Amino acid sequence: MKAELVFLGKRVDMAPRTHRQTMVILIYAGLAALMTAFWLLDRWHTSGVYMIFATIIINRLFFGGYNYGGLIKPFNSRAPRTHIDPPPFLVLGLRLYRPEPDERDYRNDERELAQRDHAHYRAYQAISVVLVVVWFLCSLRLTMPRLTSFLPISADALMYGLTLAATVTALTLPQAILLWTEPDMPDFEPEN
Repeated sequence: MKAELVFLGKRVDMAPRTHRQTMVILIYAGLAALMTAFWLLDRWHTSGVYMIFATIIINRLFFGGYNYGGLIKPFNSRAPRTHIDPPPFLVLGLRLYRPEPDERDYRNDERELAQRDHAHYRAYQAISVVLVVVWFLCSLRLTMPRLTSFLPISADALMYGLTLAATVTALTLPQAILLWTEPDMPDFEPEN
């Protein structure tokens, strides 16, 4: 796990657990607000896809895990693909910081692999509860369609919203668990 995050050209110290926990809370609050805004905008008819795109971008910028970037090393332990750097004026204009990849940046040791596996185990227990609720609503809808008529929104919209929330959670929860539970990192000196 990285001890600092570079966001908009500024270094943010993520060594203390409280900083990481605050970031996780802010990200999930932002995702909940975005999901609510999309519901008010068009009842997720076309904006549901944008919710998934926003989640992928958050993984890329903040969490990592499934993507390169963010605080968590990639789960797959593979080296990043070689890329062509943007022109220097673009790097300076956008304040991008891209250090040269080091083998330690993407290889997971045994402790990190065990932590990753445990985080996935805990995350998917929570997601399975949401899927059971979706299954229950689907079974009610199929067996007793009139029973779901008391809901303030249609059963289909409710199932879609729960499925969308479960998808967003599935993409982010293992990394959030790792960031939330990892103890404070030792003091470090940021690179110049």
